[in-house]
Amino acid sequence: MALLPATSPHVASVNLGRATAVDHTDAEGGVTGIGKRPVPGPVHVFPPGPKGVGASGLNGDAVCDLRHHGGDDQAVYAYAREDLDWWEGELDRELPAGLFGENLTTSGMDLTGALLGEHWRVGTGGLVLEVASARIPCRTFQGALGEKGWVKRYTRAARPGAYLRVVREGPVSPGDGVEILHRPDHDVTVELWFRAFTTDRSLLARTRAAGPAMAPQWHEMALAHLEKYGQ
Repeated sequence: MALLPATSPHVASVNLGRATAVDHTDAEGGVTGIGKRPVPGPVHVFPPGPKGVGASGLNGDAVCDLRHHGGDDQAVYAYAREDLDWWEGELDRELPAGLFGENLTTSGMDLTGALLGEHWRVGTGGLVLEVASARIPCRTFQGALGEKGWVKRYTRAARPGAYLRVVREGPVSPGDGVEILHRPDHDVTVELWFRAFTTDRSLLARTRAAGPAMAPQWHEMALAHLEKYGQ
């Protein structure tokens, strides 16, 4: 797990994507919004609606594959600048904000150690976000990065960033401070959740402690596995 940075938690960059045709996606129509670029803000953030209907929670941001992305439980994707910096050393290349498809590039925050159900107040315009899950890598992500074996490598590193729900809508701009308003009384971190649903199924039973902070689809997946293997 990444060490807790010493700088004050804040949004280093707000990033939006446009629908772009590529040959490395399974999305219908062959288009993706993963290639995001920094914008000056403010950008309005809102609950986009249920899975399969709602897209991004950021006004002006493209989400093209509604089967696997977007919706209230994946309204906003955050990735830490510290983790991008770590990957720069691993990959020996520059990784600008937004390259991982993140809407918010954070600074001074340990996202792998964030708890599901944790609430963040962002800026001063009333925006409140809730940690919902981790990002599981896909073929589109690998194609966007252009790194051979990227899905496996990213999974092994377990620095997945966090998907966020919108508890209270509002604006976000680069430089906005992030304050943790609430941390739940359980130990289901973003890292634990990610490992449970990717590389270590023995952790699945522990994820259920997150309660309603974990989306129903993941509860059902965990329960089905536990019932099948008698755990």
